[in-house]
Amino acid sequence: MTDFNELMKQAKQLKDKMEQAKQDLGALVVEGQAGAGAVKVRMNGRFDAIAVEIDDALPRQDKEILEDLICAAINDAVRKIELEGQQAMRGMAGFGGLPEGFKFPF
Repeated sequence: MTDFNELMKQAKQLKDKMEQAKQDLGALVVEGQAGAGAVKVRMNGRFDAIAVEIDDALPRQDKEILEDLICAAINDAVRKIELEGQQAMRGMAGFGGLPEGFKFPF
């Protein structure tokens, strides 16, 4: 039988590692792109859009296309943040026996 104190120690270590991973992910900044780089969105690990860049060559009169490209760039950034979070979790899966597909609680 495993020692209860050892289990508690491992649980605290896992909690500390998860907290650090959460902080690291929050500080992460990714760039999502759409329209072959015509629209770029920078987003932090808390899913806050922090900057939008639109190439001057993009025609301004086609508002609907521009709106779609901005949405696509945001979605691209979100997928990149999710991937970073999954990679951080994979690193902890062996440590704490976290199940595959475990989602970060934030």
